[in-house]
Amino acid sequence: MLSRRVGPVIALGSVVASVAAAPSGFPASGNGLWFSQPGRFDAWSNDWLPIGNGYLAAMLQGETGQEVAQLNIESLWSGGPFQDPNYNGGNKLPSDQVTVAQQLQEIRQSIFRSESGTIDNIEELTTDAGAYGSYVGAGYLLSTLDVTGDVSAFTRWLDMDAAVQRTLWTQGNTTFLRETFCSHPLEACVQHINTSDASALPALTFAYSIAAESGIPTPTVSCLDNSTLQITGTASSPGMAFELLARVSVAADGGSAPSVACGAIGTGNATISVSGASAAWLTWVGGTNYDQDAGDAAHNFTFQGADPHDTLIALIDSATSSSLTYDDIVSRHIADYSGLITKFELHLGEVPDLDTPTDQLKNAYQTDTGNTYLEWLLFNFGRYLLAGSGRGALPANLQGKWAKDASNPWSADSNINIQMNYWFAELTDMDVVKPLFDYFEKNWVPRGSLTAQYLYNISEGWVTHNEIFGHTGMKGGGNTASWADYPESNAWMMFHVWDHFDFTQDTEWFQSQGWPLLKSAAQFHLQKLVPDERFNDSTLVVVPCNSPEQVPITLGCAHAQQVIWQLFNAIDKGFPSSGDNDTEFLNEVRTKRSQMDKGIHIGSWGQLQEWKVDMDSPDDTHRHLSHLIGLYPGYAITNYDPRLQATAANYTQEEVIAAATTSLIHRGNGTGPDADSGWEKVWRAAAWAQLGNASEFYHELSYVLERNFAPNLFSLYSSGADAIFQIDANFGFPAAVLNALVQAPDEPNFQSIFTVKLLPALPPQWASGSIKNVRLRGGFGIGFAWGDSKVNSLVLTADAAASRRQVRFMQGRDEIKTITVEPGVRVKIL
Repeated sequence: MLSRRVGPVIALGSVVASVAAAPSGFPASGNGLWFSQPGRFDAWSNDWLPIGNGYLAAMLQGETGQEVAQLNIESLWSGGPFQDPNYNGGNKLPSDQVTVAQQLQEIRQSIFRSESGTIDNIEELTTDAGAYGSYVGAGYLLSTLDVTGDVSAFTRWLDMDAAVQRTLWTQGNTTFLRETFCSHPLEACVQHINTSDASALPALTFAYSIAAESGIPTPTVSCLDNSTLQITGTASSPGMAFELLARVSVAADGGSAPSVACGAIGTGNATISVSGASAAWLTWVGGTNYDQDAGDAAHNFTFQGADPHDTLIALIDSATSSSLTYDDIVSRHIADYSGLITKFELHLGEVPDLDTPTDQLKNAYQTDTGNTYLEWLLFNFGRYLLAGSGRGALPANLQGKWAKDASNPWSADSNINIQMNYWFAELTDMDVVKPLFDYFEKNWVPRGSLTAQYLYNISEGWVTHNEIFGHTGMKGGGNTASWADYPESNAWMMFHVWDHFDFTQDTEWFQSQGWPLLKSAAQFHLQKLVPDERFNDSTLVVVPCNSPEQVPITLGCAHAQQVIWQLFNAIDKGFPSSGDNDTEFLNEVRTKRSQMDKGIHIGSWGQLQEWKVDMDSPDDTHRHLSHLIGLYPGYAITNYDPRLQATAANYTQEEVIAAATTSLIHRGNGTGPDADSGWEKVWRAAAWAQLGNASEFYHELSYVLERNFAPNLFSLYSSGADAIFQIDANFGFPAAVLNALVQAPDEPNFQSIFTVKLLPALPPQWASGSIKNVRLRGGFGIGFAWGDSKVNSLVLTADAAASRRQVRFMQGRDEIKTITVEPGVRVKIL
């Protein structure tokens, strides 16, 4: 892709000797990834290293004479209304409402009357996706040194204590250090290079690849001024506009003043040349004309914002102000990142291995045997990636914010996959979730209210089936029901809305944003539930439904019934804090919650049924655990209460857990014929942890690490040098680890005693360890340590806004202590 060089061809030399241990600048904690070779150019998903600040992201090859940085701007997306002015988010037309309502009623009756309780398709409810588009890469920056000769003492590493990537090498008689990071305070990324003795650098060239990303229109590269490249382009043709500004700053070597010059090369291209500098750094900012505040009816759902140029000028001027030294920039970046990441800390008894590169550690890793240090690194890497992708205007998508080319698998979209992305965020006290809620409010709700009306003939609330640009309709183009028929996606995503309030007790936020989201999602489902005319058991069910992403189109899918039940519980629990006086709404929620099928049925071979119709196959190893969502991350199974979830069979909690266990066993290890991905395995690991089965938990956790993670620790959906990268397993892995160490799942109502289980699925490989400030529901956190697999210290710290409640701490069957939590207290329990 970058074979057409935009600067002089440089003899880059070859790597002839690498370091035998982590470099002296590597974190003493061991919290980093390091490698003894540059990344392979054609192995982006396996070898390159990610940096990001939420707004911008980049992947770094880690080369010497010519570094390649592949860029991302968080909102850069092909398709949508920028490509097609008639794009309507997949909605039916208003004139179709009566017809579609009749079709939906006929579909329901067909399912009720069907001998099998299923039908073949619901294509009449779907709409072609049209110009849906994809998340798009933003091109490549090239930093080229005029240096020749063999390279020795090479190493590159990602410092996860500081969120900085570094490359160190010696060439000729000079040792070079290049470091790159993306600063959240500056909303900019920076790449700095200097030498070990502060001598003059060889001549430098900074350029943007005119090859850009495969498939997007070639951008225009020009000189904004003598030290700044201006890159302008579009994500598609026509399409969303984007702009990048990249400015060079230099430090003198004590002799003559450095020379910096930007010059055109041919038509539509330019480079910046630097000579006589002891250090140089490139700062870049980027943006698009996307504006999610323009995604409503008042703006005709255009999502069209202002040209980003003026905003970018202000950002680049601020980031390169003469009042800021490079040390100032680095210090501000590290302080910001540390403030986000260091409130929580986990140790698993790991012993850092500073003699073995990360790729070698990964290649040597074996299922069941494990490597505690590598597992700890992968846990921290997940938090690093969420810090780098979750704090922009948009939430982390299917690839976080790291993707290349004009088309990415599954569009790298922000659909239901983002549920797993945030499983661990509240637990580890990461303040990254607000963009997620803004996304729901501004991208899904406005058009989702039209989808509720035009597709389901429902006048209140909103619904979505997936994704960006307010695409809330049910995608068609064939019999797509298995994955497109998912109006419960809003209910599942409301888990995060409720959890944020439950963990933080932030009443001001809850009343202004959280409650309106919960209420409007619940309003939709109140009207969508209908009486079950197949079983005639006086329950309310969802029909039609698909258990994601299974084929049968049926009624009363366990997943749908469980998530809606949890949504109604959140309404009941949240109402006193909501500031709402709509008691009629609350009473309707309570009434229909009592009437609805709860999605808990035990089938003919002892399984927890995936559908209300008993048609599960013992040989179904499907990648999704949809019907077990109430085991993890939900609680409809885990905290099953026969008083609240009673069926005619009158199951006990023990029977429900046993049925869920049977289903989990038969679902397999996540290598079924339909997929072999990482996310399905980490979900299984978390589910086994929830069941308190340490051996199965660790088997699945270690299996996914061996099978589905790259040498750079990216989670992979496929195999090969440039395999498909999906970030959800990178985020699911830390969540699964935490679920083996501390469990305090939600409950259908506020019980008199809140139970916290410590070390419920601790594998022997982690016999000693500690946690600082794992957050729990109610607005408090705990820190604890263990040795010989037994808790030996425990401290609780409650926020000023914490709920007053009794909390019981357990390890296994043993009670450690029950205490009453008071707001603002710090209690040493053990």
